[in-house]
Amino acid sequence: MRISVTMLLMLLSFAAGAQTRLQLKQAELLVPRPWKQPVRSFVSSSEAPACDTLDTSDPAVKLILCEDGSWHYSKDFSVLADSSVFRKDWKTNVLNPYNTRLESLPFRITLSLADSASRFVCPCQVKVYSPFGRRRGRYHSGVDLPLPKGTPVPVAFDGEVRVAMSSRGYGNVVIVRHACGLETTYAHLSELKVGSGTWVRAGDIIGLGGSTGRSTGPHLHFETRYDGFAFDPQWLIDFENGILRQGVYVLKRRYLDSSCRYYPESEDDEEQILLSEEQERAEAERIAREKAAEKYHKVQSGDTLYGLALKYHTSVAAICKLNGIKADAPLRIGKSLRVK
Repeated sequence: MRISVTMLLMLLSFAAGAQTRLQLKQAELLVPRPWKQPVRSFVSSSEAPACDTLDTSDPAVKLILCEDGSWHYSKDFSVLADSSVFRKDWKTNVLNPYNTRLESLPFRITLSLADSASRFVCPCQVKVYSPFGRRRGRYHSGVDLPLPKGTPVPVAFDGEVRVAMSSRGYGNVVIVRHACGLETTYAHLSELKVGSGTWVRAGDIIGLGGSTGRSTGPHLHFETRYDGFAFDPQWLIDFENGILRQGVYVLKRRYLDSSCRYYPESEDDEEQILLSEEQERAEAERIAREKAAEKYHKVQSGDTLYGLALKYHTSVAAICKLNGIKADAPLRIGKSLRVK
């Protein structure tokens, strides 16, 4: 028995927010899982052929109705292509085109990684043998995953291929940008299966495992970056079990520091991190207030340090300290002196 589109939409509306499965005669309605639960790899081959596509309240998300009565959400890449995420700092021949200062980023960055419309596929389900961080005195900006040469490498999330080229260190490398601003890197591939500008869905094969570039044997070098800053991919993915730790991940700015390899293991650890962040925020606000209170004076003919001290209710010693000069230093007309 085929279910009408109208009836299906009414049932979908009724089921919104529920955390259970509803039996719709011959068709089973799968309600989206809670976002805090781990996300297992999605196998796209299990989907039935689509018979219709419907709009949703989000122009970038479509509702796909399948021939067997099931349904699922899907991203519309033609809409995502107009997003600034896929235009800002977009260079197809540069590994890291960003020029962002770490302190300019917010204290917390919310990364929506997987939900009902954005799936996840583990690029290589295996135990990490070379982790993120310092390695033999050098900075290792990703994780190394054992992978025989020629093994297909799937992309972890939906997105657009920004880089697909050969480089000296990474060898054959693919970099994919995702809608949340995250970029994932797949390096040392023996063969590229995509080109720059290709839109890919989680699970699409982007290359084959190999040992090209600066590599001592077949493996996949995998990176996660935000605005060009690398952070430990194991914060997002449990590679050994092939699970995404959370569908929504809150990335702290302090985690983007190259020396940070910490992942909180308990609520107490997390509370301590939050406390540190509050202290960092308070310090940043203090610095901003001091910056706003700064005053400068452009030296004019006849100005003296003593006269400026009287004018701005300060001392000669304080002005000298702020500007790194001596009390008997000559004042150059037109130069700006900090007086507060």
